[in-house]
Amino acid sequence: MMRRILLINPNSSGKTTEMMARIAAAGLPDDVQIVGATAQNSPAMITTAVELAASADEVVEIGVREAAGFAGIIVGAYGDPGLKTLQDHVIIPVVGICEASMLEASEAGRRFGVATVTPDLVGSIEDAAQRLNLSHLFSGVRLTPGDPLQLAADPDALQAALADAVRACLKKDRAEAVIIGGGPLGQAAVALAPLFDAPIVAPIPAAVRRLLGLMAMEAGPSA
Repeated sequence: MMRRILLINPNSSGKTTEMMARIAAAGLPDDVQIVGATAQNSPAMITTAVELAASADEVVEIGVREAAGFAGIIVGAYGDPGLKTLQDHVIIPVVGICEASMLEASEAGRRFGVATVTPDLVGSIEDAAQRLNLSHLFSGVRLTPGDPLQLAADPDALQAALADAVRACLKKDRAEAVIIGGGPLGQAAVALAPLFDAPIVAPIPAAVRRLLGLMAMEAGPSA
């Protein structure tokens, strides 16, 4: 029987939703299907804490409305808007790409950092590490220079700038693993992973792995 996972993109870009769904699908077994849902009331790319917080209500609305047809939900913005509320309102497992990537990056007590493009979301990332009781392992955020929207529109420049930020996390902050922090950065995260000896955590695959684990626990020993 085919099981379905709902990936909610809090950014209002259908193109980004399609990209994230492709990345998520690559990590799924044959009997699990990913379905993307795109928010309509947010910017195409969330870049500020205000925008992130404002997107939460629609994430919850989409998740509650669609939950009955799915075995699990992924919240696909770094900052996990609406995650806790949605978890409280549905009976299926719900994971966020920020939470999942931080838990994976910090496994075995690894020191981890975040490379990203959005300076106005640094506080939200720091808050997430604290909320997960991982502040003692969190080496900080390294940012790409320039306007995040312009950079995100140029895939080659984005990957190069994020690679520099990853190197800063590893060399200057002594991180042992680095997360590429952002749903719209998903393709760059996957491309960067094989270029470094240290673990480079791509948040979307991390969320898929976490959700599949939770779904297996829900299904019980016979799964």
